[in-house]
Amino acid sequence: MYFAALLARTEDGWEASDTELDDVETLSDLTELARDASGDDDTVLVFIEQEDSWFGVVRLDGEEDPRIYVSQAQAAARSSYGEILLTDELLGRDPGDTLAALEELVDLDGTEDGEPDKTDTTDSADGDASGAVPAGPIGDVAILADLGMDDKALLGLTTDALGEIADALGASEILQAVR
Repeated sequence: MYFAALLARTEDGWEASDTELDDVETLSDLTELARDASGDDDTVLVFIEQEDSWFGVVRLDGEEDPRIYVSQAQAAARSSYGEILLTDELLGRDPGDTLAALEELVDLDGTEDGEPDKTDTTDSADGDASGAVPAGPIGDVAILADLGMDDKALLGLTTDALGEIADALGASEILQAVR
């Protein structure tokens, strides 16, 4: 089960709203949804959480590009909403790598039934050397530093991470109201 919420910092403090991600398919869609929920230059945080498996924070400051933090990249990669956050840029991949991977699927060589490909030189424990999703956190660990949560505290979060983030921001009651 997923939980998603928007927190917008206004002149009057934090305002929270839960949000539906059903129509969100890309980071651009998510960014547009967040900007629509805020004022002109307000800071907006999008929280996405999947049952204590992983959480993500997307931060928008005015018209700047979104900043992203994901607590467990491999777990998020197995989630449709997590895949939205794990952009090629965040993963350090060339967008052309995705196209090359799709082209490889079209050019099947007989190993598609589970037979090992003798030309494959990647170590299965390490994943694909050309851009696998790393284990653990990924993204901007300083995403909340100026709002009251430093990188060490963010990296140390486990259960009820979004609650602890909201507490550090002074928005725990507001977030709890939309949960």
